[in-house]
Amino acid sequence: MDDKLHNLIIVGAGPAGIATAVESYILGIRDIVLLEKDAAHNATIRKFYKDKKRVDKDWKGQKVELDGNIYFVDGTKESTLDFFDEVLQRHSVELRTHTEVQKIIKQDDHFEVFVPGGALRSRFVVVTIGRMGKPNKPDYKIPPTIRKRVNFTLDECDKGEKIIVVGGGDSAIEYAVDLADANDVTICYRRERFTRANPTNQKAIAEAIESGKVRPYLEINITGLEDDGGRVRVLFDNGTSETFDRAIYAIGGTTPTAFLQSSGIAVEDGKPVHDENYMTNVDGLYVAGDITQESGGSIALGLNHGYHIARHILGRLEGERSAAHLLEEG
Repeated sequence: MDDKLHNLIIVGAGPAGIATAVESYILGIRDIVLLEKDAAHNATIRKFYKDKKRVDKDWKGQKVELDGNIYFVDGTKESTLDFFDEVLQRHSVELRTHTEVQKIIKQDDHFEVFVPGGALRSRFVVVTIGRMGKPNKPDYKIPPTIRKRVNFTLDECDKGEKIIVVGGGDSAIEYAVDLADANDVTICYRRERFTRANPTNQKAIAEAIESGKVRPYLEINITGLEDDGGRVRVLFDNGTSETFDRAIYAIGGTTPTAFLQSSGIAVEDGKPVHDENYMTNVDGLYVAGDITQESGGSIALGLNHGYHIARHILGRLEGERSAAHLLEEG
């Protein structure tokens, strides 16, 4: 821990967090600390994006004009991570990994950001933690004996398994298509069509289903899971059941409401309340990126959030300096 009063602490080193730090640095703000609970920046991309996954600037067809200084273009999972490596290396931003923020407390003229071992002090704080850092889980219980076979990423998968992928978004489709080359794959989705996915993935899953590589269970819900000799028996709402080696859930993420509220941030309809500058009801405390539920997973929109927050914080700091100068003259 240090006793220094930083100008800016950013919680979460995803695209929005990195953009806030870098854009602030470019504007002349110093004493910036970027905190990340995982081992490296962009943990969501590392954990939940399959290898060589396409990453588009205009995510799901959203045309986004970049407002700031970070020129992000289409690429893959790997090129995107390399890009953010380079962005951080070009600017003197202090990144502290393996540092999970426990709570944020507003004092009279600063914030105390509590982490294991103590607290850091800062004039301004920006929370950019992602929703996928806390993936949605089914509302039915997962038997303890099969928890290792019920996953939310592909990390535990092996070849030759019978796997059911649950969900209808981009991640679910990419998981199913990727696994189908070496496994017996079923995709289960409660709707008739995969309308949530981008056009590229809609085409990919249609081709996989047509070729017989992926078996679709559409317009059907799962009501529960059971242990079937160490395998996963899936119970469906049509009264049938089927046993799989593994179940992969890709049903989105959840806003960490308890953390936000413990920091004094108002939450309505599951979303943190903020103004046009992304500042919350707590003066000097901002939110950005996926947690706002406005970017919808768009990296470009997260980058824009960071740019506008940096400009607003600069204005606040300049205002503080001008007020202090007038007091000295007086």
